[in-house]
Amino acid sequence: MELMDKAIEAKKNSYSPYSHFKVGAALLTKDGKIFTGCNIESVSHTPTCCAERTAFFKAISEGYKEFEAIAVSGDTEYCYPCGVCRQVMSEFCDKDFKIYVGDKEYTLDELLPYSFDLEK
Repeated sequence: MELMDKAIEAKKNSYSPYSHFKVGAALLTKDGKIFTGCNIESVSHTPTCCAERTAFFKAISEGYKEFEAIAVSGDTEYCYPCGVCRQVMSEFCDKDFKIYVGDKEYTLDELLPYSFDLEK
């Protein structure tokens, strides 16, 4: 699958000198453009940014706000998006947004059934 191949490729750019755990992500917009991201660590940990959020923030900063799917590739067979990344996804994606992890496919609603929402 092209999206997962792009995530695997993005993983090569990871800056992870502290955890030594590389992660890459490839985000597909609804109009077919792909944005990649990798995890970028900081020695003070808090400013560290996951691959998924890097991809989202790149896309959003270029004016894209409608997304179809994301593929995530880590140093383990199944590298799931963290809670912070899932919450960011819920800000910009429908509940049926596809998340590919290894050879598995999930929807955002399956991985984050009770997202934080100020209107609820």
